[in-house]
Amino acid sequence: MTAQPKHAPRTRHLSAVAATRAFRITVVPGRADTYGLVLDETYGDGDNTLTSRVTTTTPAQLGRITDAVFAAVRGSGHAPSVLAFTRKKPIRIDEAEGVRLALILLATQPIAKHTRVRAIVAGVNAMSVEETYYWYSKCIGVDASRACKALRILLSGDRD
Repeated sequence: MTAQPKHAPRTRHLSAVAATRAFRITVVPGRADTYGLVLDETYGDGDNTLTSRVTTTTPAQLGRITDAVFAAVRGSGHAPSVLAFTRKKPIRIDEAEGVRLALILLATQPIAKHTRVRAIVAGVNAMSVEETYYWYSKCIGVDASRACKALRILLSGDRD
């Protein structure tokens, strides 16, 4: 005779959440008039917002990809002037622009050569929205470092 469990196992029913996915840029002041950025992925609006850190940039890295940051800010309906080293409030970035910006930040982070950075930024900007979502999922997934390296090699053609 086998023992029967006293209580039936509870199952959790999952339901769809009406949360919007977006991104958020937070300005981190640096020395003098420079600043870095923190890029977070957000779900939901208002008080019930879940956030996940995507990447952090230094003022030196930001100086190499400023045009991509301004493009993401403009594409989300903000004036470029919202980016200032004195800004305290985060800037909301729409999903498609945030994915593209995240790819640029992740792929160019360890790069020092300006020609490679320009090639990577141009390559990401030339991608379709579907391609950016594919590479973003790879670059934040389990094998993120390998995927970022593959993306860098694909876009810049340089293995160093």
